[in-house]
Amino acid sequence: MAQKKSEKGGKQPAEDSSQIAYHGIRRMIYTRELVPGQKIAYRELAEKLHLSPTPIIQALKRLELLSFVSHEPNRGFCMTPFSIKEIEEIYEMRELIEPSLLRATIHNLNKEALGKLKAALHAHQAAEREIYLKERLFKNREFHLTLASLSGKETQVRTLENLFDILFLKYGNLPRTSLTATDQEHQEIYDTVSVRSLERAQSVLKNHVTNVKVQVLAGVRKMLAEQEKAEF
Repeated sequence: MAQKKSEKGGKQPAEDSSQIAYHGIRRMIYTRELVPGQKIAYRELAEKLHLSPTPIIQALKRLELLSFVSHEPNRGFCMTPFSIKEIEEIYEMRELIEPSLLRATIHNLNKEALGKLKAALHAHQAAEREIYLKERLFKNREFHLTLASLSGKETQVRTLENLFDILFLKYGNLPRTSLTATDQEHQEIYDTVSVRSLERAQSVLKNHVTNVKVQVLAGVRKMLAEQEKAEF
């Protein structure tokens, strides 16, 4: 299959095609066209995205590094299977990373930074209160990443972005936690950060992530148990 043409009529650069493939496949994961454990027919992906197989393979290798995709010699690519262990480890990493960034966040805090955090807080609180609504999930992500990004620790923030990607793209249908509790905990995180109470802010944030972890894992175990019953 020929490479897509650019507006000027030439062949599209390989980097551009690979990016198009990467974002196209991510979109398919988001819309559940690709789900954990599914075999990936990369030639079919190439046809759907109107690209040659090469950028598709490049994009799949990139997604493999992010743990969305796995590859076995002579068997090809597949979506990595659903893993409760992976979910648990993601929350454990969040428990370590997010509170550790608060010292730098509070150090960098000024009127503009506080305004950004307040806007992210209000955006989450104003989102539709449907328990599985994706808008609310992304506003939740935005609040946590805004808080982290104010630290200026770019490498750790990128790590958090990847963790949220796995949770919201790969495991987008996870059971959710209490909306009221989440709103209250987010407000308390904002309040303690705004008054520069580092130890209190770290405690509240860690407890919040831990509470979410416990509730999500309990919901996942219940969901898996129900699926097992349905198979018999």
